[in-house]
Amino acid sequence: MTLKIATLAVLTLAASLAGAQTQGVSKNEILIGTIQDMSGPLAGYGKQARNGMLLRIDEINEQGGIHGRRLRLIAEDDGYDPKRAVLAAQKLVNQDKIFIMAGHLGTAQNMAAMPVQFEKNVINFFPITAAREMYEPFHKLKYSFAATYYDQMRTTLPVLVKEKGAKKVCSIYQDDDFGLEVQRGADAGLKTLNMEMAEKTTYKRGATDFSSQVAKMKSAGCDLVVLGTIIRETIGTIAESRKTGFNPVFLGSSAVYTDLIHKLGGKPMDGLYATMTVQHPYLDEASQPIRFWANKYKTKFNEDPTVFSVYGYDIIDTLSRAVQKAGPNLSTESFIKAMDTMVVPPDMFGSAQATFSPTKRLGSDLSRLSQIVDGKWKVISDYPKP
Repeated sequence: MTLKIATLAVLTLAASLAGAQTQGVSKNEILIGTIQDMSGPLAGYGKQARNGMLLRIDEINEQGGIHGRRLRLIAEDDGYDPKRAVLAAQKLVNQDKIFIMAGHLGTAQNMAAMPVQFEKNVINFFPITAAREMYEPFHKLKYSFAATYYDQMRTTLPVLVKEKGAKKVCSIYQDDDFGLEVQRGADAGLKTLNMEMAEKTTYKRGATDFSSQVAKMKSAGCDLVVLGTIIRETIGTIAESRKTGFNPVFLGSSAVYTDLIHKLGGKPMDGLYATMTVQHPYLDEASQPIRFWANKYKTKFNEDPTVFSVYGYDIIDTLSRAVQKAGPNLSTESFIKAMDTMVVPPDMFGSAQATFSPTKRLGSDLSRLSQIVDGKWKVISDYPKP
């Protein structure tokens, strides 16, 4: 009798451990969590990312799901506040019992939420941030897709300097971790050309006047300016420069690759270059597959898609590939095993091929260039050769 009880206890423990490994996975459903800003300063981005995720999930479910399981997305709003991100993660992980966290928006927000997830063996999959911390230091539960700000500048700036014959490269960047990453990448890129920055200028977050920085760069004779700026500061810097007759080549990171730049900044923004990966999906895009996708998105959500809609869509697409590859017995470990041999081909939006391994958790460090031409982003270069 004692042996039977002991055997039953072992089997119960084994069943409970198996259940813990497959939290969020039932016979008919896989629960995916996401945390977005849907009420704060980046609410537009958060809602677009969520909608892109929902569009791909609907497509998958309409085709019968994956190995008989439908995907279900549970989205929480953190208002772009790291403290609220922790609360959202606790709800998703401990109450909703999600299988995986996908596409969480924001660096500080991910840094705050990841410990909550990792304690319960929940993967942080493709967060929407270009910070190196999303895959460094190595953790088995981290997977990242976004070429970092550092790598964006390191690989694309030398190409543009050569193409434009630039002699004096200068920079204006936000005086924080984001701006410093752009600046460090630019410095590393110039080093490959045996060049250094001719002038560096900074501004504090929230600044609205960039006249002194522009005057400094103009007097230094800069012919190419690296922008460690986001939206308002990009528009402000370029508008001030045009006003004073200072017209260098402007290069920003993926932080400026948004339709808001040309929508809010107007004609003066023409000529701006930005690093990017996937293409902005205009409704009248020349590429028929992108045009079809963009109109499908607008029909469903009654708004134009943006590059953040594409991020959300692509995140779920790659996640679904890994779930398919993991097989019917889906668990965190089988998902990791599938991801660690994953090769994701380029898609219709022009993303670079992504590869993962047990030691490589950033899919690709490559980015390419787009330029605002006649009020629209146009892709003007391919990815640099490795």
